[in-house]
Parts: sequence; structure tokens; C-alpha cells
Amino acid sequence: MQALAAITVAFGAASPQAVQAQPQGAWPDKPIKLVVPYPAGGNADNTARLLATQLSERLGQQVVVDNRPGGSGTIGAAAVAKAQPDGYTLLLDATAFTVNPSLFAKLPYDTAKDFAPISLVMQAPLLMVVPAASPFKAVADVVQAAKAKPGLLTYASAGNGGAQHLAGELFKQGAHVSMTHIPYRGGAPALTDLIGGQVDLMFSATTASGPFVRSGKLRALAVTSAQRAPGWEQVPTVAESGLPGFQVNEWNGLFAPAGTPQPILQRLETETRSVVASPEMKKRFAELGVQGVGSSAQEFKAFVQSETAQWARVIRTGGIRMD
Repeated sequence: MQALAAITVAFGAASPQAVQAQPQGAWPDKPIKLVVPYPAGGNADNTARLLATQLSERLGQQVVVDNRPGGSGTIGAAAVAKAQPDGYTLLLDATAFTVNPSLFAKLPYDTAKDFAPISLVMQAPLLMVVPAASPFKAVADVVQAAKAKPGLLTYASAGNGGAQHLAGELFKQGAHVSMTHIPYRGGAPALTDLIGGQVDLMFSATTASGPFVRSGKLRALAVTSAQRAPGWEQVPTVAESGLPGFQVNEWNGLFAPAGTPQPILQRLETETRSVVASPEMKKRFAELGVQGVGSSAQEFKAFVQSETAQWARVIRTGGIRMD
């Protein structure tokens, strides 16, 4: 997943004075581990640290972020799936959670059975960007060129199987064109080559590519959200540019192991939604260029099912595999 710039949490870690003692036997009565299956400094990690600080104050116990990267997010997710369902181990996962079931032949867990969705925390749309010197001024120009010379146009991504790669694949399938995918080891080198004109286009999170668009090094042709994105109202959506129904968002959401007691899940849902709706989080999300959501557990469950089904179709049609 495209990493956001590393941030310093303005709220600060919850101080001992802010963490109030809980009644004996009440949940939570000890620190809570929030597993992030991606490296520190990325999108999910930043979201988790913002969320952990606020939840620590609301729950009266420290919520500690535990980064467990590797395996496209599967290592950390597997650890949570196997954890005791007692409310003391949680998962902050991302788009890969709904991609991996179709991308890998076998996973060490069942995403539909081993996790209890709590809340969709945030979403971040992607920008369809081209170099400033590109002849493409609109999505239609890309489609026309790709149809004229199948396979000649190239699109970059931060790596195989990520949201950027799959956004490009979804675009190819929706527009009925052939383009060549160029995977990089991370979003930064991909953007560097895009700016230099070594590749033709890229789907990149607004948080990563946005500054280059604003500085004039890249041109934004479209945004991948269902509606025009806040701060990018001048950029049309891919859907309104000729691909109806096209929608891709990178996202972060909170899960617990399946079997976690319902009262604990309800408390976590309520507190998470309150945190996302708070002025502090709204301000920080706006600074990061992402959209806070704070959905109900049922809404998040339906979202996960929808995303899983969409990426299954895209991956199956594109013949994409990781192993």
C-alpha cells in the first residue's frame, strides 16, 4: 500500500495521568495490542497511531501499536487470527486484507470467519497521474492511445498485488485496453520514474502524488473515488470520465479475532466511531489528505465483502497470482 509521509502524532502518547484505572475484572484492565501488518511510517501505521492515542484515553488503558510487516500483510493478520478473542489483541488492516484471499493460493487464516469487523476508519482515493510533459490531458486520451497501440503504454505501481497495481488492472478491464504493468519496490521510486517520463502513468494515493501535482511535476487526469475528492474538486472521477462504476480507495479498518465477546466489540465500535468523528481526528485526517469514515460494524462487514468480491473478479480476470 502506498505509504504516507511519516508523521508525528500531535496529540502525544496517552500519559499515565490520562489512563484511568478500571474496576477489577472490567474490560479493559490491561494494555491492548493493536497489530499493524505493515511497516512503520506507512498509511496503516499512521492511522493506527492516531487511533491508538485516542482510544487509550477513552478506554482507560494503553493501546500499543505492534508493527508486524511481511507477506503482504498476512503475517500480522495471521497473528491476530490466532490470538485469544478477549479484546486485548486487535488488527488495523488495509486494502490488502480483501485482496489477499484471491491473490494467494492459500492463507493461514480465513478472512470471512476468523475476524470480527469493528469499523472502517478511513479511506484515501488514488489519483490517475501522468508526467507534466505527457500529451495526455484526460482519461479519454489514455484510452484512445492504449487502443491504438495495445500494450505499449506503461503504468507503474509500488509492487505486484497492491491497490495501485489492481487499480490499473481494473482500469484496463473497464476500458477494454491493454497496458503493461511496471512494478517497483515501493511508491517513491515509481513516482520518481513517472516524473522523469520513464513510465506513462500511475494510480497513486493523493497523499503521495498530490504534492507533485500541486508543484507541477505531475498532471492529475482523474481521481478514483466515487465522487470528486475534497481538495481535488477540479479533478474529475474516473467514473465520470467514461468508466461508470469505477471506484478504488485505499482504506484502513479495525478488526478483532472472531469470538470476541459482543459487549467488547460494541464498546470498541462505539469508541472508534467517536474518535473518528472527533475534531482532533478530523483535523489530522484533513492534514493527511484522507477521509475519515467511522462506519458501524455491519457497514464495515458489508464493505469488506464487497471489496473482496470486486478484487476477486479483477484478479481472476487478469490472471494475477503471487505464488
